[in-house]
Amino acid sequence: MTMEDLIGGLPAYAKDMKLNYSSLVKQNTELTAQQLWGTVVASAIATRNAELTAAAIAEAEAAGLTPQALDAVKAATAIMGMNNIYYRFQHLTTNEKYATLPARLRMNALRGHGVDAVDFELWCLVVSAVNACGKCVDSHERVLREKGAAEELINAAIRVTSVIHSIGVVLDSEKAAPTPVAALT
Repeated sequence: MTMEDLIGGLPAYAKDMKLNYSSLVKQNTELTAQQLWGTVVASAIATRNAELTAAAIAEAEAAGLTPQALDAVKAATAIMGMNNIYYRFQHLTTNEKYATLPARLRMNALRGHGVDAVDFELWCLVVSAVNACGKCVDSHERVLREKGAAEELINAAIRVTSVIHSIGVVLDSEKAAPTPVAALT
């Protein structure tokens, strides 16, 4: 199934998602193609919706996302899947002792990804936003700005992420409790 099929099949209550996908992804002018499609894929993977992830990867590859960039996106989502849990725990606990203990988590993917550092940081940021890890969001946003990324670029990626995440929520909702056909007309 393609992204267009998924978007076209969204129920009437998700019309805003269709419109936002069209304006923020299909007509995007703020992100490079690699940043955009990496963000779409990273966001889809972070939703944990297999159908959306498969469609996003296929669309990204058709749009020219290279195998190396796709691997970097997957590495960013994997490493943030681990880090977001660890650092979100540190953020949420009132026991300050945990912040003084070593993480002892291997994070080689942060350096050996083979794509532009801004792009990789952007994908780490968007996954951290989906996973609601304040420490990681703050850290990656700061690194992006230090590397010269403007707030407008970061905001554009977060807008795309919010729409992709919302589409995943709608797809999961419809799988669990489909909207009756009469409600769609």
